[in-house]
Amino acid sequence: MLFSELGLSPKVLASVEAAGYTAPTPIQEQAIPHVLARRDVLGIAQTGTGKTASFVLPMLNLLEKGRARARMPRTLILEPTRELAAQVEEQFNKYGRNHKLTVALLIGGVSFDEQERKLDRGVDVLIATPGRLLDHIGRGKVLLSGVEVLVIDEADRMLDMGFIPDIERICKILPFTRQTLFFSATMPPEIQRLADAFLSNPIKVEVSRPASTATTVTQLLVPAGKEAADKRAVLRKLIREAADFKNAIIFCNRKRDVAILHRSLARHGFNAGALHGDMDQRSRTQTLDDFRKDRLTLLVASDVAARGLDIPAVSHIFNFDVPSHAEDYVHRIGRTGRAGLTGTAITIATPIDRKYVAAIEKLIGQPIPTLEVQADDERAASRYGKRSQPSSAPESTAAAAEVVANAAETDNAPSHEEGSERRGRRRRGRRGGSGERSEAPIPQTQSHRDDGPVTPVPRGDRAPRPERREREPELAEADGPALPFGRDGHVPQFLLRSVRTS
Repeated sequence: MLFSELGLSPKVLASVEAAGYTAPTPIQEQAIPHVLARRDVLGIAQTGTGKTASFVLPMLNLLEKGRARARMPRTLILEPTRELAAQVEEQFNKYGRNHKLTVALLIGGVSFDEQERKLDRGVDVLIATPGRLLDHIGRGKVLLSGVEVLVIDEADRMLDMGFIPDIERICKILPFTRQTLFFSATMPPEIQRLADAFLSNPIKVEVSRPASTATTVTQLLVPAGKEAADKRAVLRKLIREAADFKNAIIFCNRKRDVAILHRSLARHGFNAGALHGDMDQRSRTQTLDDFRKDRLTLLVASDVAARGLDIPAVSHIFNFDVPSHAEDYVHRIGRTGRAGLTGTAITIATPIDRKYVAAIEKLIGQPIPTLEVQADDERAASRYGKRSQPSSAPESTAAAAEVVANAAETDNAPSHEEGSERRGRRRRGRRGGSGERSEAPIPQTQSHRDDGPVTPVPRGDRAPRPERREREPELAEADGPALPFGRDGHVPQFLLRSVRTS
C-alpha cells in the first residue's frame, strides 16, 4: 500500500514525498484511516515502528480547516519527557511545511514568558509534558475547551513516571466530544483501565507482539564482576573491540551512575556525553544534537532517553546496568536496528543480576547468547601504580600516562616522618628556643579504671601515626582524588570541644 491510498490530502502527501517516503509502516497503514474517520484509536506497537507519524499525518489533514484562537489550542499531544515532546515538534515542522500551522511546545526548563506569548497568539498544535501543562492551566494561560483531538503517547512510560493522576486531571478539563488517540508499547492492567476510561468505542491497532525485540538487533550478554570498576573495564574493552562500531548509547539505571561513568570514559580519552533528568533543558538539547550530528561518539544516558527518541543509525547499545523492569530492556535496545538497519545490543551482567536477566529472557521469549570477555589489566595497573601494557588505542596510552604521573607524584611526596620533623622545627622556631625541650614536669594522669598512674610517653618517642587508608583506585578513577579533612588530615579542634547544654 502507498500513502496516496490512505486518504491524506495533497498537501500532506507532498510533504511525505519530499521527506523521501512512499510506503507506510504497518502501524501507519492501520491507524491513519481510522484517525481520519474521527474514531478513537488504541495503538500498540513497539518502538521504532513509525508510531509518531501515524498520528501526526492525519492530524495535519484534520487541521487544514479552521484557525486557532488565543489561549485555546485545537489539538493536544501529551508526552512523558521533554525529549519526546521536542521530537514530535520536529515531526510537525517536517511534515507541516505546506501548512500554516502554529505549534507550541510546553516543557520544563524553558521560560514561561516565551511559552505564554505563543499561547496568546493562538496555537493549532499544543505539545506538552503533563506537569508544565498543569502549571500553565493553574496560571490561567491556557484553555482546553477548544481541543478537538487528544493524543496520549507512551502511556506505559507515563505510568512508570507517575503522570497518570496528572493525565486524569487534564482529561476532566477537555471536551467530552474530543477524539482520543492512545498509544502504548505495552498494555499492563493499569494502562488497560486508563484506555477504557479515556476512549470511546476505540479501534484497536496492534502491529507486533507486545515487548518483542526487532530481528535486526544482535543481542549479547557479557558476565562481569560485581564491582563497578570491573564493569567499566569490561565496557571499555567492548567499545574498543566492537565490530562495525559507529556510535553507541550506554544506559545506566541511576542518574548518579550516569555522571560517574561519563567522567570515567572521558578520563580514558573517549568522546562521550551524558544525558539524564537533572540536566537543564539547554544542556540536554545540545547533547542530543551533538550525538545526532556525530560530534559525540558515546552517549551515557538514564532511561529518560530509552523511550521513543528517534536517533538514526545508532550502531551499538550497551546496558551498563541490567534494567530492573524487563520492558525497559526492550525499549533500550530499540534505539538500534531501526528502519531496517542492523545493530548490536550488549548487556553487562553481574552475578546479582540473574533474576533480572531471567525476567528479560522470559519476556522476549528467547535466551540471550553469552559472550565471555576478559577485561584489560588497567584496573590492576592503577591499583599498584605500575605502567599498563602498551595499547594501540590512544585512550589506553593516555590512561597509562596518567597512572604513571600519579605514581611519580606519590613517590616525590614527603614521608610522614619528614613532615613531622618540619612541623617540629616550625613549632620550636615560634617558641624562640634553641630547639631543646622544656624540662617542666609532665603531670601524671589517672586512668578511668583507676589502675594506678599512667606513665606519659614523651612526644618525641611516640610511634608515628599510621597513614590514612587510600581510597579504592576504582572509585578514585572516576571521582578524583580524595581530599583530607582539615589541615594535615586532622579534625579541627573546635569540632572536638564539648557543647554545654542547659
